[in-house]
Amino acid sequence: MTRSRGTSMEGFAIHILWFSLFSILVISSAVDTITATQFIRDGETIVSTDGSFELGFFKPGNSMNRFVGIWYKKISIVTVVWVANRDIPLVDSSGILTVTNRGILTVINGDDSIIWSSNSTRSSQNPVAQLLNSGNLVVRNGNDNNPENFLWQSFDFPCDTLLPGMKLGINLETGIDRYLSSWKSNNNPSMGDFIARIERRGFPELVLMKGSVVLGRNGPWNGLWFSGTPNLRPNPIYKYDFVYNQKEIYYSYEMLDTTVITRMVLDQNGRSQRFIWIDRTQSWSLYLSTQTDDCDNYATCGAYGICNGGKSPKCGCLKGFEPKFQEDWEVADWSNGCVRRTQLDCQNGDGFLKHSGIKLPATRNIWYNRSMTLEECKIVCLRNCLCVANANVDIREGGSGCLLWFGELIDIKEYNQDGQDIYIRLASSEIGQVGSSRKKQVLYIAGSILLVVMLLLGLCLTLYLRRKNKLQRQGRLGHNLERNDTNECQKDPELPLFDYATIAKATNNFSVSNKLGEGGFGPVYKVTIV
Repeated sequence: MTRSRGTSMEGFAIHILWFSLFSILVISSAVDTITATQFIRDGETIVSTDGSFELGFFKPGNSMNRFVGIWYKKISIVTVVWVANRDIPLVDSSGILTVTNRGILTVINGDDSIIWSSNSTRSSQNPVAQLLNSGNLVVRNGNDNNPENFLWQSFDFPCDTLLPGMKLGINLETGIDRYLSSWKSNNNPSMGDFIARIERRGFPELVLMKGSVVLGRNGPWNGLWFSGTPNLRPNPIYKYDFVYNQKEIYYSYEMLDTTVITRMVLDQNGRSQRFIWIDRTQSWSLYLSTQTDDCDNYATCGAYGICNGGKSPKCGCLKGFEPKFQEDWEVADWSNGCVRRTQLDCQNGDGFLKHSGIKLPATRNIWYNRSMTLEECKIVCLRNCLCVANANVDIREGGSGCLLWFGELIDIKEYNQDGQDIYIRLASSEIGQVGSSRKKQVLYIAGSILLVVMLLLGLCLTLYLRRKNKLQRQGRLGHNLERNDTNECQKDPELPLFDYATIAKATNNFSVSNKLGEGGFGPVYKVTIV
């Protein structure tokens, strides 16, 4: 019996040894995948086939906690782009990452307790977890590489980083909401205070939130860029897009130059920034930031206020409006915003005043139609007494679509260039006053310019005439000096000179009656000059 037990134990040990060797061989031959028959321990990793990304266990900063994450493989600075168990860390290096027969990824601690797992409602066959070259960790059926059939993917659950190919937005069919959330600190990847997501109430736009409070927003998409990010422009590095249809609403970007490494990050301070890796300096370089000045803070100037970071003070009221509390504005408290000078008169007719180069107001309380023309949009707005403004949905090819605002207009920013047009509803009498004031201003400017031009012309004419007279005097003097060629004239240029006709007339044509005498130099005549 003892011999039999010993043989049995030896056989079991050999079986375990072969299984371990088999697992090692599988991992070494398929470095980008995990199957249901294998797992990776702390200290082991898998790498995407092109070597761009690596997945394994790591500790952030000087923390002693351990997490499962994905980071760049080819750059010198460890930069984590996704974390699995971000809110439940491992306290030691006993962690294991595995995938079950049901296609569920799990992180297990030393007590065999599951501290994190993915979720999937689809049936699975020979499930495989694979780290793709894009940095996307996917769970798929063994022989199915169709992205539409993935059982689960990390791109659907971003942390603080948006990579090329990721979608920031909502799948309207599955309900998956893909948003960025900041880390708490460099040492703690758990969900921080800030979230960047697509706000779908009204017309969709990208907003920055702290809890339930909106801190900033990029404005609605106008076909070319978000109206609050005119610095987002076509470039040779990446292309971007905003998709809004019956299935999805999302923002994404793709690389044009695949040699460039770039990422968009929501940091611990709530700043949304794009970085590019500079290989020469071995560092990340800031390429673009969505927050450029204080006017990007939500509702800085209150209702019907307009913010311009290049002016002082930066806050003003829209034309036709005035500060709600003037004494507050005088001490730079703009929070209460502005009110109308003249109330709307819906029954007797209102009108619209165009404002150009702005970030459109917040779009929560809005109605839209993507096929109407701007003129149709204005008519619809005037027919509804609650409508306060309108604009195009899309500014391409002359503009199309209709946005209608109801309620107070909040968070308007003015740009010195770019931006978008909006038509603010005002009482007809107010539009007349604004128009009259604008006409007076134009006339005043035109009159001032005309006066300055006339003064300059007068000055130029005076200088010209003075120079002409001076040249004429100099010309006559030179001519007479040549004719007389006398030293006395050369010594005294102020000596009066007379031409022949004048002298002939003064001597009565050299009359004998005027002759006084005659000497060695010839006759001398008496002259009479009138």
